[in-house]
Amino acid sequence: MLFLSFKLYAQQSTDYLKGKVFEQVEDGSKLPLFSANVYWSGTTVGAITDENGNFSISRLRQSTKLVVSFIGFQNDTIETKGKSNVEVTLKSSVVLDEVTVVHRRKTTEISLLEPLKVEVLSEKELQKAACCNLSESFETSPSVDVSFTDAVTGTRQIQMLGLAGPYVQITRENIPDIRGLSAIYGLSYVPGTWIESIQLNKGAGSVANGFESITGQINVELRKPEDSERLYLNIYANQEGNFEGNLHLSQKVNDKWSTGLLLHSKNNSFKHDQNMDGFLDNPLSTYYIGLNRWKYQNPNGLEAQLGVKGTFIESTGGQLKFNPETDAMTTNYWGMRMNVNRYEGWAKIGKVFKDFPGGSVGLQLSWTTHQQNSYFGLNSYNADQNMAYANLLYQGIIGNTNHKFRTGASFQYDKYNEHFNDTVFKRNEMVPGAYFEYTYSHLEKFSVVAGLRADYHNVYGAFVTPRLHLRYAITEKTVLRASAGRGQRTASILSENSGLFASSRKIIIQGKNNDNPYGLEPEVAWNYGLNFTQKFTLDYRNGSVSVDFYRTDFLNQIVIDLDQDPQEVNFYNLEGKSYANSFQAQFDYELVKRLDIRMAYRWYDVKVTYDDNLEDKPLVSSHRAFLNFGYETRNHWKFDYTINWQGKKRIPFTGSNPSEYRLDEFSPSFYLMNAQISKAFKEKFEVYLGGENLLDYMQPNPIISNEDPFGNYFDSSLIWGPVMGRLFYLGLRYRIK
Repeated sequence: MLFLSFKLYAQQSTDYLKGKVFEQVEDGSKLPLFSANVYWSGTTVGAITDENGNFSISRLRQSTKLVVSFIGFQNDTIETKGKSNVEVTLKSSVVLDEVTVVHRRKTTEISLLEPLKVEVLSEKELQKAACCNLSESFETSPSVDVSFTDAVTGTRQIQMLGLAGPYVQITRENIPDIRGLSAIYGLSYVPGTWIESIQLNKGAGSVANGFESITGQINVELRKPEDSERLYLNIYANQEGNFEGNLHLSQKVNDKWSTGLLLHSKNNSFKHDQNMDGFLDNPLSTYYIGLNRWKYQNPNGLEAQLGVKGTFIESTGGQLKFNPETDAMTTNYWGMRMNVNRYEGWAKIGKVFKDFPGGSVGLQLSWTTHQQNSYFGLNSYNADQNMAYANLLYQGIIGNTNHKFRTGASFQYDKYNEHFNDTVFKRNEMVPGAYFEYTYSHLEKFSVVAGLRADYHNVYGAFVTPRLHLRYAITEKTVLRASAGRGQRTASILSENSGLFASSRKIIIQGKNNDNPYGLEPEVAWNYGLNFTQKFTLDYRNGSVSVDFYRTDFLNQIVIDLDQDPQEVNFYNLEGKSYANSFQAQFDYELVKRLDIRMAYRWYDVKVTYDDNLEDKPLVSSHRAFLNFGYETRNHWKFDYTINWQGKKRIPFTGSNPSEYRLDEFSPSFYLMNAQISKAFKEKFEVYLGGENLLDYMQPNPIISNEDPFGNYFDSSLIWGPVMGRLFYLGLRYRIK
């Protein structure tokens, strides 16, 4: 069966020039050149090519000549008048010492030209670690924290700006992706090798992407059929018997059509219990995920994509002796079982109007059906979600390219049917909306992006979402940015906190008797941010310093209260204050040739009002330090080393438990250390060997009352540290271009 897909490029228009930069190698062939400089002659307005050599640059009236440069290559200047797309091939310079620098490529880039501070994590950055799926893609990024939801399911969750992952809007090529029932587990539905790049921005995003973003946006770009290798194979195995395989195939059908097939399989069938608590450290699981996409490109400005994706997962965890055939939902042994079937389809189409400078129109469509059947001990949770999304947008200019705008209309539909034990929660959400976003640019010095959207929720009523982004370039390499914006979302409190099912806690929802989901109000927050970025060159090597501060203020939040009673979890609307302050300082520099260092320090101040008391949010570290080294030799050996230090975290109240089931008020601080070595052979074959948690640090006794899992005090959800010890893995990559 063939799956089909569309890609939309409506955000680009004829006031942009697109192109591709190649390098010419000794055998006469051409390879895409990453991080080449592209700028208009006589100005400082420019762009940088991505990992596939592609670039898009805003046109200027004062210049039509484009300069392309890269260290170790001869500069090239081309005339672009009357052209919408160009290709440039750079030739090596005669200075041999410069030629050796050609292959130094930044794995993470931050543009100084964009109004929003966006960190672009390339495929090379993701390959610094095992990166089996999206939840493991941030091990070398200090901007995102990764932790476990509980000690049973093996599920990893992310945090940004001190708040849980569901407050981050996660999109796949600018279409809403991981949300609702998949808000936590969905990170594992995106295999790491499928990812071409990740765009990460903190704080308020664009109104064109919706109203749900509160702490930021993570946009995942998957491999494109027109740029990918004809064949790519990745095989991974670790010491615990976890085997994974990824196969990518792409084919250019003709001058207009191309297609790509992405396949993923994972199997973990070996039982392990390193901490000897009688429970599996990692559940037994089987994953099958497949995606097929088709892309159409026409020289007249029409581009389109179609795609479908299927995800099928079976997972079993719990006590070592648990057998799902005989012990399911009984008190013989405590067990967890989860089956997920997820079907996705999407379409994108965009048209650039060559007769209307700056004008383009685009349409995004998607449909998702998510089905989950699961139980956790004696708790059953079965749910399904149908989600539809449509977004029609148009962009153009007002007079000249200093004044640009985007406007459009969107529609979001969600139908949920959740069964938790004997209680049924159903809801239908329909949200039509419209938006307008204006961008003003004054030369290359100053830019403003002001957006406003209005939406109508069939349950909550009408609301507006304003967002503002400011950028000022103090110098060519010094940029100050500011942002502010509102976000709103409906909390899927059961699926987003399913780790609590792996406990004996009684779930209490203090909702009102109304038609709201769970009887609760929507979550509403304002986010404000400042960022300072300084790039520099020291001793002929590039570096950067970035400092940012963000504050999130909640007007309403669904409070998850674990402190009132260790045998309960209470959900209720916020009554009082709730805020999160986040400060981060980061330093990147090439210490010596081909040796990169990344250092960062992050501070969180996250407080929530629990039962009239303003307290620190539990299981969140206030302090974190980060250090990463990356070194690559001239003969393609790569060495990567990362160490994290996390400060103490507040642990929810357990003082009313019997003494043997009580935890300290705060966790200890700890270090995490990861490393990887890889070797590439002739750009076709690569072998990598790595280790995670090399210090073998594990949270002592992560499961309270593990010997009596059906008793009143059983709880595997109070996780503040690693639940699995030292892990070694081995893998290989093979590609045919």
